[in-house]
Amino acid sequence: MRILVVEDDKKIASFVKKGLEAAGFAVDHAPDGEEGLHLALAESYDAAIIDLMLPKLDGLTLIENIRKDKINTPIIILSAKGSINDRVRGLQTGSDDYLTKPFAFSELLARVQALIRRSTGTSEPTTLSLADLTMDLLTREVSRAGEKIELQPKEFSLLEYLMRNAGKVVSKTMIMEHVWDYHFDPQTNVVEARVSRLRDKIDKGFGEKLIHTVRGVGYVLKEESD
Repeated sequence: MRILVVEDDKKIASFVKKGLEAAGFAVDHAPDGEEGLHLALAESYDAAIIDLMLPKLDGLTLIENIRKDKINTPIIILSAKGSINDRVRGLQTGSDDYLTKPFAFSELLARVQALIRRSTGTSEPTTLSLADLTMDLLTREVSRAGEKIELQPKEFSLLEYLMRNAGKVVSKTMIMEHVWDYHFDPQTNVVEARVSRLRDKIDKGFGEKLIHTVRGVGYVLKEESD
């Protein structure tokens, strides 16, 4: 899943970006309102975190423009302004939640996850499974046929993306945008290399292959009998 963070404070932006990435999100960061608006209108995001006091274009105007373009991305305002009037104005402008600085990252993460669940109309699962492959999203443990599999953070994020889209073919571009936080460069083989390493851990030594290549298109996680 992909999050847009619009924040001009470099320390806060870095703190939020690193925390979200550690939680498995791909994150785009804009340091001012104009760049934030450009990204919000050009890309698709699962949620956005927007500061109010931004250079070039303030947060409220940014949110108003996003909503005028009929973009329904869930938005959390992150601001030092914490008065009742500020909160009310922020919510009336089109945001979905409001969190004041200073804040605990755990609360911000919980609010982001809650907004995404609400916007998709689904409850967030704590485990994902396909055949004998199981992923626990809380403990971040992966096992197959009862055997624990050790994954690096990016391998975990890649497998999570494949499992959330089980049975669907996902392109290399889609993987780059959702697992990494930059657009796909057709000259790089980072996706192929990471999928290859993931295959060695998930499929090698087990009876049924779950990660399949769709030549010229991308990859799909499914049972061979499907």
